[in-house]
Amino acid sequence: MDTVTAHAKIWTADSAPAAKRNVWTALTRGLRGRCPRCGEGKLFRAFLKVDDHCSVCKQDFTPHRADDLPAYLVIVIVGHIMVPLALTIETHFSPPVPLQLSIYLPGTLIASLLLLQPVKGAVVGFQWALRMHGFDEQNPDQ
Repeated sequence: MDTVTAHAKIWTADSAPAAKRNVWTALTRGLRGRCPRCGEGKLFRAFLKVDDHCSVCKQDFTPHRADDLPAYLVIVIVGHIMVPLALTIETHFSPPVPLQLSIYLPGTLIASLLLLQPVKGAVVGFQWALRMHGFDEQNPDQ
């Protein structure tokens, strides 16, 4: 009769489960333009350029892939704000078309520019919290 021997598991620091990251905390820190890990360092070095690393905790931000996604999200968010506003104004007040265009076009442009950086920061924070696109220390070649 053959005997089965169990292999002893050897614990190493690399085999330890990764610490959980709070998604909501990372999202709110990203919305404020702060590092998703420590919440103190700046996330952006320019208006839409994510810094290479956090100045406080040295978190590496080079693996992020949030270049195109925030623009689409901002369009959707601004659309969901401006369309009901336009419909409400049109049904209750019915202003002339030139007045409507002078309100909606600048409003859409301003809302888009104001939301672009916070949405991109939230996407980077979300990616960091879920260890997506290279933010996982256990799998650096991802």
